Amino acid sequence: MVMRWSKEMLGQKVKQWYQDRNQKQAKVDWQFTTKDARIKLKRLYPKMLD
Repeated sequence: MVMRWSKEMLGQKVKQWYQDRNQKQAKVDWQFTTKDARIKLKRLYPKMLD
C-alpha cells in the first residue's frame, strides 16, 4: 500500500520525527573498524594492481 501525502502533511511528519529524536537526545555511533570501513567505503579506496 502506497501512502500519498501532501507537502504539508509530510512536513508535519518530519517535524514530529525530529522533535521526538531531539527530545530523546538520540545519538549515532559513526565509528567502525578498519575492516568494516574498507567494505562499506570500498569505492573510496584505491585499487592495488598486481
